[in-house]
Amino acid sequence: MEINGIAHVFLTVSDFAACRPFYVRLLGFLGLTQVIDDEHMIYFVGGRTAVGVVPAEEKYSRDRFAQLRSGLHHLCFRARTREDVDEVHRFLVEHGAKVVHPPEEGAWAPGYYSVLFEDPDGIRLEVNFVPGKGLLADAPTS
Repeated sequence: MEINGIAHVFLTVSDFAACRPFYVRLLGFLGLTQVIDDEHMIYFVGGRTAVGVVPAEEKYSRDRFAQLRSGLHHLCFRARTREDVDEVHRFLVEHGAKVVHPPEEGAWAPGYYSVLFEDPDGIRLEVNFVPGKGLLADAPTS
């Protein structure tokens, strides 16, 4: 068996009012189509995946994201080209997003190139490009 990607990811945010416009702009820019928009959820579909954003329960509404707490570490979107990563960076700067690091090469895989940033809750997001088969280039085929 081989899975066919990730169907969807849901992010729970403590400040839905601040995060909603951030994700509406970002996910629309990334080419995802918004299919749900109400007071309890926004949901976008495209690029063979979907992303939903929901508000935290009231008792968690003052909590901020902590990258090394159990749960999500970060979410990474795969770009088709290095230039797409650069374009996302320009978009983030234009919209005042917190950029953790601008586009740079990394040692994760041959040709790895990414931009790392945060949403208004501090959730880490990344857009990367890896040419060819990345780490699977030298993997044995069976």
